[in-house]
Amino acid sequence: MSNSSARDFGVQSYCFRNFKDNAAVAAKVKEIGLDKIELCGVHADFNDVPAFKDVVKIYNDAGVSIVSLGVQTFVGDDNERDWFECAAIAGAKHISAHFKVDSFTTTIPKVQALSDDFGIRVGIHCHGGYMFGGSPDVLDHLIDLGGPQIGLCIDTAWCMQIGPRNGNPLDWAKKYAGKIYGIHYKDFVFEKNAQWQDVVVGEGTLDLPAFVKALEDGGFDGMAVIEYEADPENPVPALTNCVSKMRSIAG
Repeated sequence: MSNSSARDFGVQSYCFRNFKDNAAVAAKVKEIGLDKIELCGVHADFNDVPAFKDVVKIYNDAGVSIVSLGVQTFVGDDNERDWFECAAIAGAKHISAHFKVDSFTTTIPKVQALSDDFGIRVGIHCHGGYMFGGSPDVLDHLIDLGGPQIGLCIDTAWCMQIGPRNGNPLDWAKKYAGKIYGIHYKDFVFEKNAQWQDVVVGEGTLDLPAFVKALEDGGFDGMAVIEYEADPENPVPALTNCVSKMRSIAG
């Protein structure tokens, strides 16, 4: 597999949200052919730093590295320092994040300071048209306030959910080149009423090969994971297909 960061991917632990035992989750990561994970709050309490050390050991013993935490919603509370402590313990260099419309002006400077303290970048996770930080005009403003400590985490499916004029992942890969700190490779198909359905990445609306190439052309050097939110009781088959689809892209 290529050494490019765009192709050096893990998996989001939310895919395994119905499995609460971390040893079982680590085994499933290996089963789908990967050895990296972005850990979400379903599988660890990022405000319990001592307990988190035990979680890290479970993954390390299984040969799985924790490359990111998130998605975490920052509101400026003092205990958010714990999240950076946990990321540092794991050796992760990225936290996926949301900000809120009523607190981002005071929260972003605090997160910038924590980012500097720990040497960990923060990627704002776009989450579609119904959530703050989902549209380009808001992202432009937040990234302008937050850079270089705070950039973008492109969730490709949620990017597309706002509509093709403003939510084109290929355009975003070019527009935000140098400010993209994380990627969630995820794919949707859309019904006539705009309802979305998860599909294996590259088999829906996303032009996966073109998106990966655009990331590489833009010098992407961040964290990348696949994500598939359907089939929570049995996500391994579809995730295995996601891995195969990613690895089938010509270099």
